[in-house]
Amino acid sequence: MSGKRCNSDEDTMNGESSKRKKSIRIWVDGCFDMVHFGHANALRQAKQMGDYLVVGVHSDEEIMKHKGPPVFSQEERYKMVRAIKWVDEVVENAPYVTTLETLDTYNCDFCVHGDDITTTSDGTDTYHLVKAAERYKECKRTVGISTTDLVGRMLLVTKSHHERDETKGPNKNDLKEVGLSQDGRSPYTGTKQFVPTTKRIAQFSEGHEPKPNDKIVYVAGAFDLFHVGHLDFLEKASQYGDYLIVGIHSDPVVNRYKGSNYPIMNLHERVLSVLTNKYVSEVIIGAPYTVTMQMINDFKIDAVCHGMTPILPDVDGSDPYEIPKEIGIFHRIDSSNDLTSDMIVQRIIRNKFLFEERNKKKEAKEVYIENMIRKQ
Repeated sequence: MSGKRCNSDEDTMNGESSKRKKSIRIWVDGCFDMVHFGHANALRQAKQMGDYLVVGVHSDEEIMKHKGPPVFSQEERYKMVRAIKWVDEVVENAPYVTTLETLDTYNCDFCVHGDDITTTSDGTDTYHLVKAAERYKECKRTVGISTTDLVGRMLLVTKSHHERDETKGPNKNDLKEVGLSQDGRSPYTGTKQFVPTTKRIAQFSEGHEPKPNDKIVYVAGAFDLFHVGHLDFLEKASQYGDYLIVGIHSDPVVNRYKGSNYPIMNLHERVLSVLTNKYVSEVIIGAPYTVTMQMINDFKIDAVCHGMTPILPDVDGSDPYEIPKEIGIFHRIDSSNDLTSDMIVQRIIRNKFLFEERNKKKEAKEVYIENMIRKQ
């Protein structure tokens, strides 16, 4: 009989248990300017590669140096990223070039980034160090959405367009060319048609039903260019109950009450943006403008909330919140944040030249790099 000790089933189980206890920590970094569902989808994919997601967000100074002016301030961007439901931790003022020291400082096993190209102002790959150390993984970029694209859409909107006269709105055909430089088409940030699928919506949705005793809260709106004003409102609304349902109005409805230039993002883009938020339990796609008794009963709504912005009448002149008010479940919420989508557009307009130059340079740089890769 051999004197070599055989592992028992218990030893094997303990060894496997020990291995399972090792938490995989993932690092993702970026500008996260105008945080949209494309950013969130990258974070969702990264989180699936491990257990704990640490997200580094660059400062305004770093972004200005390497890309151009950000639309959102660093404090706004930090707050938006923290509210994405797949994020466990946010690191502020993260370095623009990802280093091994950064990964080790936050005890991260590897870094994840989309399959597009990110470079410094001098053209250096911002991930060259972690790639060389084989501590880099890629996820698929979401086709049809980018900050450059959204900025480009807003650059079509001028001060004279802020009217309800449809004839003064931007030519819809021009949207196809928004965000594209004259030097070529970037495969990463050039405008492409976003094609929604049920799979994408399912990936973003929590998919859980309210519990029998949950208090259900309902809010509705355009939620265009999803921003910190929306975020603060949703956080306050979620405090009125246990399960928050958000109704997203259709494009024609938003166009009616916001004017010819809106919405900037289409219905499905706005739905996905809202679904990324950790306070949101469910979304109603193309929700009716008026909250009816049937709707209240169907969804078992206990509270209906609205912000401090004016409530415009429905097409027949009626108050869209008349029923919730009559039965005593309507609440006005002061989120202490007056940021609106209109104000974001105004930020773009005030810095129109800088943003146009930023888009053009980013496009040209990406086209050049892509051509170099193809020649290799």
